[in-house]
Amino acid sequence: MSTLRLQKRLASSVLKCGKNKVWLDPNETNEIANANSRQNIRKLIKDGLIIRKPVAVHSRARVRKNAIARRKGRHTGTGKRKGTANARMPEKVLWMRRIRVLRRLLKKYRESKKIDRHLYHQLYRKAKGNEFKNKRVLMEYIHKKKAEKSRSKQLSDQAEARRIKVREAKKRRELRHVQKREELMKTYAKEEEAAKAK
Repeated sequence: MSTLRLQKRLASSVLKCGKNKVWLDPNETNEIANANSRQNIRKLIKDGLIIRKPVAVHSRARVRKNAIARRKGRHTGTGKRKGTANARMPEKVLWMRRIRVLRRLLKKYRESKKIDRHLYHQLYRKAKGNEFKNKRVLMEYIHKKKAEKSRSKQLSDQAEARRIKVREAKKRRELRHVQKREELMKTYAKEEEAAKAK
């Protein structure tokens, strides 16, 4: 009985795979042994005497199952960790994520005219100085600032209105004084004329 080494080599070349992936029909060894050219091998492949074996299964089911468990926080205790906390999740990456969120929010607020450019610049510098822990804190700060600003504006408007009112009252008072003085002068003048006439 022949070893069929030549046929296996030729078949692997024709099928474009490794020799281990080639299956030769054990019931037809004589016919396969007679095939000594690529042409003959192609014919045998067509007839189904030589087959390329299917790819072996490499299941990812267990990997997926573990990944789902890890998402829930399993298998991530101190005994499973190799790197430092900073190596596993760098502080820089966390900072970049946070600052980008804050800057995006500030830009959006500035474009929608919720904050003016002066407040934007002030908050931008504060964000860089690590003053806001997250987006919620920044939004609360903005609302507080806007409330303060509107309150101070309201107070200044009230003060201005009060000043205008006082000014107008003062003008009216002065006008009344002038009119009274004129009336007194007229009465004096009349009395003097009456006295002269006598």
